[in-house]
Amino acid sequence: MTPEPSDSEHLHFWSFIDYAVARVSRELPGIDPLAMRLVFTLHRAANMVVYDLESTVHRPRGWSWPGFRVLFAIWLSAPVEAKKVAELSGMSRAAVSALLSTLERDGLVRKERAAYDGRAVGLSLTDSGQEAITSAFLAHNKREQEWAGALSEDETRTLIELLGKLTTHSVDFDARHRA
Repeated sequence: MTPEPSDSEHLHFWSFIDYAVARVSRELPGIDPLAMRLVFTLHRAANMVVYDLESTVHRPRGWSWPGFRVLFAIWLSAPVEAKKVAELSGMSRAAVSALLSTLERDGLVRKERAAYDGRAVGLSLTDSGQEAITSAFLAHNKREQEWAGALSEDETRTLIELLGKLTTHSVDFDARHRA
C-alpha cells in the first residue's frame, strides 16, 4: 500500500504562507493570522528581491549582497569610518570589517588614517571602486525598475508610505534593529 503524499509535497514558496497561516491558526487559535501573513509575506518578498539582485547583478561582478551594501555606503558617504558603514548598511561591525579586508585586497576600497583622529580610519573608494560601484548601481537600478514595474507610480508611493509607517511604528514597541 502506497502512503498518501503529505500536504508538504504540494507546497511551494508562496502557497506555504497560506498553508502556514491556516495551520497555525487551527493549532493556536489566539494568534493574529493577518499579522502573521503580513510579516511572512514581507519577509518572503524582501528575500526574493535581494536574491534576485544578488544573483543577477552582484554575483556576476564577484560581490555578495553585503559586499554591495558596503561599497554603496562608502560610495555615498566617504570618507567614512567602518562603524558608520556598519550602521548605514545595517550590518555588524565584524561583518563590515571582514568585507573591508576583501574589498581592499580587490583594490576597491582605500583605508586612510582620519585627519581629525589618528586612531580612526577613514574609508573611501579607489578609482576602480568608484567605477565598479557606479556600473553596478546602474544595473542594480535597472533591475529595481523591473521589480517596481508591477506597480503604478501611485501604488509604489503608497507601498513606500505604508512600509515607512510600519518601520516608524517599531519604536512604539521597542523593536530591535541594527543602529
